[in-house]
Amino acid sequence: MTSPLTPRPAATVVLIREKGEGLEVFLMRRHSAMDFVAGVMVFPGGGVDDRDRNADVAWHGPDRHWWADRLGVSAELAEALVCAAARETFEECGVLFAGAADDPDLLVDDASVYRDQRAALENKTLSFGEFLRSEKLILRADLLRPWANWVTPKEERIRRYDTYFFVGALPHGQLADGDNTETDRAGWVSPQTALDDFADGRSFLLPPTWTQLDSINGRTVAEVLALQRKIVAVEPHLATDEGGNWEIEFFNSDRYNQARNRRAPQGYTDGAPLA
Repeated sequence: MTSPLTPRPAATVVLIREKGEGLEVFLMRRHSAMDFVAGVMVFPGGGVDDRDRNADVAWHGPDRHWWADRLGVSAELAEALVCAAARETFEECGVLFAGAADDPDLLVDDASVYRDQRAALENKTLSFGEFLRSEKLILRADLLRPWANWVTPKEERIRRYDTYFFVGALPHGQLADGDNTETDRAGWVSPQTALDDFADGRSFLLPPTWTQLDSINGRTVAEVLALQRKIVAVEPHLATDEGGNWEIEFFNSDRYNQARNRRAPQGYTDGAPLA
C-alpha cells in the first residue's frame, strides 16, 4: 500500500467586507489548466515556502507565540503561516495587510502602487520581508483572525496541504482583484449566494471552502472578527459508495453532500460573473 503524501503547510484568507447589514466574501475560480482543483472556487491562499520562514518581518499585533497557541503549532511555523497568509493575499488579489513602519496605525489604503513588487513576489524574485523593509512597511497581523484548520485527505495522490484558514476584513480604501496566473474569475459575493451557486450547479466548492462560507453566513463583519474560534484539525475521509462514486466524510458531510447532490441536472455551468 502506498504511503500517504506528507501535507504541506498552507495559509488561506477568508477576505470579507461589509455589504448592507451583512457581508460579502472574495472568491476566485482556479482556471481549467491548473493541475490541482481546476475550476474550483477558492479563497486567496497557498503553500508556505522558504520566503515565509525566518522572514525577519516586523509586525504589529499579537506576536508569534500568541499565534502558535491559537493555531496549535510551533512559534516558527505560526510566524510562517501568518506571513504566508498576508503574502498570498497580496499576490493573488492585491490586498495588503500592512501599515507604515513608523506609524502602524496608518494602514496602506492603496496597494495598487506596489504593482511591480506584487509581480516580483509572485515570480519569487522578491521576498515578503524584503518588500516590507524596502517600502518601510510593517505587517498588520492584528487584521487577521485564526479561523480553521483542514488537512487534505490521505487518499489524495497529487498533493496534500495542512491548511490554516484566517479571516480578515478588506482594509479601507483597498480593492481586491483576480489579477494572478491561477484564476480566470474573481469577485465579491454573499456567502449565501456562493452556497446556492454550488447547490444549483453554477460553481463547485470543496468541503473546506463550503464549510467556511457556511460558518460566516448570516453574520456581519464585526461579528466574524469578534469570534474566538477553537482551532481543531479536520481531516476528511474519502470513501466509495456501492456505485463506485467518491463520498467525502467529515463532521458536516451530510449537509455538504446533500447540497452537492441537489445540483442542477446538467451539472456544472459557468454561471453569472461575480460582482
